[in-house]
Amino acid sequence: MSDAMFSIICDRSMSADTLPLDDYRRYGRQMILDGFGLPGQLKLQSASVAVVGAGGLGCPALQYLAAAGVGRIGVIDHDIVELSNLQRQILHNEARLGLPKAESAARSLKEINSRLRIDAIAEALTPANALALLQPYDVLLDCTDNAPTRYLLSDTAVQLGRPLVSGAAQKYEGQLCTYNLGESGPCYRCLFPKPPAVETTGTCEETGILGAVTGVIGNLQALEAIKILTGLHDGKPTLLIYSALAMPPFRSIKLRTRKRTCPACGVEGERVGKIEDIDYVQFCGGARPDWEAQGLVPGTSATRIRAQELRTVINGENTKVIDVRPTIEFGICHLPNSIHMPLNELVAHPDALAVEGDAAASATYVVVCRLGNDSQLAADALRGAGVAARDLVGGLRAWARDVDPEFPVY
Repeated sequence: MSDAMFSIICDRSMSADTLPLDDYRRYGRQMILDGFGLPGQLKLQSASVAVVGAGGLGCPALQYLAAAGVGRIGVIDHDIVELSNLQRQILHNEARLGLPKAESAARSLKEINSRLRIDAIAEALTPANALALLQPYDVLLDCTDNAPTRYLLSDTAVQLGRPLVSGAAQKYEGQLCTYNLGESGPCYRCLFPKPPAVETTGTCEETGILGAVTGVIGNLQALEAIKILTGLHDGKPTLLIYSALAMPPFRSIKLRTRKRTCPACGVEGERVGKIEDIDYVQFCGGARPDWEAQGLVPGTSATRIRAQELRTVINGENTKVIDVRPTIEFGICHLPNSIHMPLNELVAHPDALAVEGDAAASATYVVVCRLGNDSQLAADALRGAGVAARDLVGGLRAWARDVDPEFPVY
């Protein structure tokens, strides 16, 4: 077993058909439900669930699985707790910044329910270890935010014969689906045989997320797992769509049965092969672009300017700063006296600055954005329209790092 894995195991003084006396009080509110009863609680007590990802989705899912009395819970996450996580990842706190998320989550679950067995696995799920790590668990929860891991989890669930409860959330929206459910439930590949282009799939850092939305989806994932484990699930595969700003907020889509020609779970056609031999990152189009690193590409002095140099010229009469971030981001913070022109407007009408008059035409424009990528596109458009323009290497994040540590970073 990896050094990154450890367990918090507490003794349970109970037989196979009864509970410790205080558990009747702890779980009484759910045991009196029709269809649940003592048998349902005993099923949860003997069940095991693996939650991959202890972030915005994983934290609420873990919290309710632990509170409900699932006997063994695996927490798989190789990341550490950061300040930006605390807006939505409710098992972590300020005192645990820098701690592995798996360990932080395990500590919180231990405080909720000391009788559970919590396996905290502080390592990344990979094709090499997925089968071994997930084999001990009855139900798998996908609480991740990237396509390669989704395909890996789906293929692993098929090979292990486990249901996979998958959640996703971005901005104000989320979705929930259980794959490989029963004899005919489709897997992830059935519905999405080809992954989307990597450039079109943003992370929460890039697109934004309302924390309560991840809470809704994560709680629903826990509920789905509890229904499966206790026999309350109707076995019908559906895709649940959630929008926090819509009314009604939920929409359910009935899914087709398993695709016979699916390379993972079908019975006809070509197979995906051994999981450990598949490069899921390449299958999904390669590694995600490192937008921050790309924004730091130096360029030439004629096309790009660094934060330290911008500081020396920013107040000059012939220097005008154009901020091309979206309106909502400009409202969060911006450089003094900067002019706001969202990227789509500037690219559509780059010649607007060229006709503002002699003073404007003779000015040198410095274009800024968050990380230094959109600004390059905008500066290219301006130069194409005959406007002298450079853009800030590394964007406003570089300005905060190299010039003004009090400038907000979000």
